[in-house]
Amino acid sequence: MKAVVYRRAQGLIAEEIPALHLEDEMLLIRVVNTGFCGSDHSLIESGFLADGTILGHEASGTIAGWGNQVRGFTEGARVIIRPTFCGKCRDCRTGRPYLCQERRRTIGIGDLPGAFAEYIKVYPQMAIPIPEGVDSRNAALAETFAAALHGINTARNEGGSVLVMGGGPIGLAAVRLLKLLGFAPIVLSEPIPGKRDLGKRFGADHAIDPRSEDLGQKTREWTHGIGFETILECSGMAENVPAAFELISSGGSLCMISIVFGSITLSQPMLMNFKEFRFTGAYSNTH
Repeated sequence: MKAVVYRRAQGLIAEEIPALHLEDEMLLIRVVNTGFCGSDHSLIESGFLADGTILGHEASGTIAGWGNQVRGFTEGARVIIRPTFCGKCRDCRTGRPYLCQERRRTIGIGDLPGAFAEYIKVYPQMAIPIPEGVDSRNAALAETFAAALHGINTARNEGGSVLVMGGGPIGLAAVRLLKLLGFAPIVLSEPIPGKRDLGKRFGADHAIDPRSEDLGQKTREWTHGIGFETILECSGMAENVPAAFELISSGGSLCMISIVFGSITLSQPMLMNFKEFRFTGAYSNTH
């Protein structure tokens, strides 16, 4: 079958690879659509990826086959894929499969090849039916929106001012969800004009270029000097973290939805004490 494979010396290249061996407890999925996540790009740039890795964890497809121990599926049925599951560790058994301790059981990163291929194999619990009326292209973005929603829920605020740092897929999904949830004002910080335009279309009240505008001054203006009650870091840029420390309100909540592959330098860590804000992270999704 055809796949896009990571090679250390070449990056991502198209290759013909052997067909997948399907174990008795696995499903075979024909990939219809897949997204290119920001974390895929970060992993490629980080140098952490093993040669031969097949990335891709945002996918929709159809059931193409199953092992002898699998029941209850119909060939051709449309599904999206939950990226991580083992079903045996403490976190999977207590309803937190996104924190699965057997991280190898993650498509596109661990020992399950990802969706940058014609086919993938997954555990039955990872396949979620696509509702009627939802096309497969949009369904592939369900993981993106679920990750954004998990970050919003992890921040634990139910409204108020919010800053989204980064207008990639998850940042834009967060903007749309925040609008639907009634947060205001919603501010998107993003250097690329086209992404700022999308952010405004999705519901951002303001979209700012942090390279050419004074985000600190605008924060004071838009929040009446209080700072943002919620900040969602969605860019993966390490320098945004100390900036967020200065922009957040006292008693606010800062959630890292993005993953920073590298060191973060905090010039004013005492702000966590002086402002008593919540600083947390969100990994993958709960839905």
